[in-house]
Amino acid sequence: MAEINLKEVTLIVGLVAACYWNSLFCGFVFDDVSAILDNKDLHPTTPLKTLFQNDFWGTPMSEERSHKSYRPLTVLTFRLNYLFSELKPMSYHLLNMMFHAVVSVIFLKVCKLFLDNRSSMIASLLFAVHPIHTEAVTGVVGRAELLSSIFFLAAFLSYTKSKGPDNSIVWTPIALTVFLVAVATLCKEQGITVVGICCVYEVFIAQGYTLPLLCTTAGQFLRGKGSIPFSMLQTLIKLIVLMFSTLLLVVIRVQVIQSQLPVFTRFDNPAAVSPTPTRQLTFNYLLPVNAWLLLNPSELCCDWTMGTIPLIESFLDVRNLATFIFFCFLGALGVFSLRYSGDSSKTVLMALCLMALPFIPASNLFFPVGFVVAERVLYVPSMGFCILVAHGWQKISNKSILKKLSWVCLSMVIFTHALKTLHRNWDWESEYTLFMSALKVNKNNAKLWNNVGHALENEKNFERALKYFLQATHVQPDDIGAHMNVGRTYKNLNRTKEAEESYMMAKSLMPQVIPGKKYAARIAPNHLNVYINLANLIRANESRLEEADQLYRQAISMRPDFKQAYISRGELLLKMNKPSKAKEAYLKALELDRNNADLWYNLAIVHIELKEPNEALKNFNHALELNPKHKLSLFNSAILMQESGEVKLRPEARKRLLSYINEEPQDANGYFNLGMLAMDDRKDTEAEMWMKKAIKLQADFRSALFNLALLYSQTAKELMALPVLEELLRYYPDHIKGLILKGDILMNQKKDILGAKKCFEKILEMDPSNVQGKHNLCVVYFEEKDLLKAERCLVETLALAPHEEYIQRHLNIVRDKISSSSFVEQPIFPAGKTSGVEGDKIPTENMKEIKNEPRATEMIKTSDNKSQSKSNKQLGKNTEKETPHKTTKDIKEIEKKRVAALKRLEEIERILNGREPLCVRRCGWNSVSLLWKKWFINL
Repeated sequence: MAEINLKEVTLIVGLVAACYWNSLFCGFVFDDVSAILDNKDLHPTTPLKTLFQNDFWGTPMSEERSHKSYRPLTVLTFRLNYLFSELKPMSYHLLNMMFHAVVSVIFLKVCKLFLDNRSSMIASLLFAVHPIHTEAVTGVVGRAELLSSIFFLAAFLSYTKSKGPDNSIVWTPIALTVFLVAVATLCKEQGITVVGICCVYEVFIAQGYTLPLLCTTAGQFLRGKGSIPFSMLQTLIKLIVLMFSTLLLVVIRVQVIQSQLPVFTRFDNPAAVSPTPTRQLTFNYLLPVNAWLLLNPSELCCDWTMGTIPLIESFLDVRNLATFIFFCFLGALGVFSLRYSGDSSKTVLMALCLMALPFIPASNLFFPVGFVVAERVLYVPSMGFCILVAHGWQKISNKSILKKLSWVCLSMVIFTHALKTLHRNWDWESEYTLFMSALKVNKNNAKLWNNVGHALENEKNFERALKYFLQATHVQPDDIGAHMNVGRTYKNLNRTKEAEESYMMAKSLMPQVIPGKKYAARIAPNHLNVYINLANLIRANESRLEEADQLYRQAISMRPDFKQAYISRGELLLKMNKPSKAKEAYLKALELDRNNADLWYNLAIVHIELKEPNEALKNFNHALELNPKHKLSLFNSAILMQESGEVKLRPEARKRLLSYINEEPQDANGYFNLGMLAMDDRKDTEAEMWMKKAIKLQADFRSALFNLALLYSQTAKELMALPVLEELLRYYPDHIKGLILKGDILMNQKKDILGAKKCFEKILEMDPSNVQGKHNLCVVYFEEKDLLKAERCLVETLALAPHEEYIQRHLNIVRDKISSSSFVEQPIFPAGKTSGVEGDKIPTENMKEIKNEPRATEMIKTSDNKSQSKSNKQLGKNTEKETPHKTTKDIKEIEKKRVAALKRLEEIERILNGREPLCVRRCGWNSVSLLWKKWFINL
């Protein structure tokens, strides 16, 4: 075996880079979305052992909806990409391009086992540029093919060194081969087929047997005329070791998938569910179709499912001729390679093995797969094709008359293939470009119309998306998924009637339940989402909640392990005010998936509804154990700790809110609640900082504006509060508590009685029955010395709140002053404060329940000290003139009244130092609804 040199490696790597450089600018498309963007196994927070428990798409292997594609080592490389660049696609595409270059170089080394140096280089260059590889190289999920191929070829090269001098067995390369086969299989299932290639190599290449010689030797042994040669015994031992190790790998693989094949529908692979002979005729025809793609890769398509290749239902179908010609050609090559012992026959035999054996798992001949044709599965078979082409070119170029022509043709093939690959890469730039390019090749595949619709839907272009979804229903009228897509798009366009009709159509296409037969085995699990989507639609109508619940229960009865149905039903039951039943639904969902942080979060919300904050906090903590960056759990658990009133929980609440704003730096709610925590801890400067940050992010943040103004008013910065209140009232002119606080500051600090009066009058315009606003207006009348108007006002206020003792007390004082001929100013309204507000609840901001605005201090204000002193002097004069000298008893009575007034003053001062209690109501339940909604929709 000749060694490869640096010049050859440089040429191959340079050609790969020239063909695939533009793939670096492509995004995540098609299957990349499920394998990369939606796959939690890539996240560092997911335990590594989970990679070996889930399939390639992040679904537990035990679940029926799993595709049973077990490729943990490939997922591990995705995880390494995520570690370095998270979800930036360039690094993923770069690594794929590098892996393809490595495969091409190793393939050159394999070629040199059977071809001369020049032909080996040609085969390797043709492999490097072949357009059929764009799906495997430019599509990120194609990495499974690339990694498996690296270990596939390495295992084969290792096995070629297992023959020692005198035909002895060298066990180290065999052990290494078995290990590399296992690794290749953990990258992709077809890696195990290298064992078959090693067996063929051992018998026909290493030992030099031909089929006639084997038949002769076997015949003589069976007739007792001879014994088995020692070299053949050596070969048998090696083959037994290989086959035993392969059997062991197969048994382990079957155990991993728990002896279950994946569930595919007739839409994925129509021939798989067709009767005889349609199934056999169609599957056999797919072989020449794949061979033609290798020979003429001019029309490539990312999806060959559904109606791409019509079924062959008759022996008279002209396409059977292509099948016949293909098998004749293949048979001729097979006979030539097995019958003769020359180098040429050995090269052809290995080329055929590389083409046929790795293709067997995807051939549908032994078990159905979820596609009709897939270009990426031709990655390894194309190696055999390239060897065959290079070998044929070698034979032709050796003839002097055709030498120049063969070089011209070869150069044109490599050049045109390179250009086609470069151009094809741009098709993978986005989902829209990919599926539109596919529609140019095939317009009979409803899935392609659906996928173009999805691409437009992701861009919020629902009108255009609807046209493609409707076309999908015309191409394939019985496609359940297409009708579901139409329904969802109608819903996005707020055309609920049409949406419901489409969902009902999809529901009518569902297979009917057959007694005694497992329902889930006959349809794709995601088609059951039609019940979820329909229920989610009709439950918007309060009168149809029971009907929606019936749909959820129907989905569960069809498939008891349908986790999403339990989740959706749990949310509905909460809406129906049945938290206990909702709890049961979520607990059932948790039985199916205990490692789902979102489920634990939702269960916490249920416990809040059940008034069980301690249990809610435990579930929030469980969610954070599974996902320390679970944003909603961080936020709402912090609020719950804050609302508990336990001082020892405040540091942890602050820590979680800081983690939350680190994850969501643009969410003003995080900063606002940090401000509220700081206010609880009397850290006024810090509270001011957080409130200002919240307002900077959201200028109209109602709660932050009010509480910042309140903070200023409580820290003797009333004049700083006024501009904040002006801003609040500019956005929310009907903010009653803001008007009360503003009126109080105008009255007490600015001495602007007219401005305060306007504030209180505006409150009464909006809410004539507002006790606080009306009472404070009474105070304004008193300040204006209009005692009769103040009396009438207080009478009306008392009628609104007959049980408020302070109103009755103030009314009595006013009446005393009116009846008194000597107008002696007393501390009529203790502490000189206007009355405050009973705390109304702050509406939720950004779909999260947040703290109530703190209670504005209850205040009634008398005149300022200077005017009060002047008034007292005047009243003293009158007293001297009009009343006799007071007795000791009168003086004691006056002293008692003064002490009582001071007590009332102390009472109201205590009120002034307080703030309304904070409360958590449903703690972000609206956010829960949004969180799950993205999973309800069947994309």
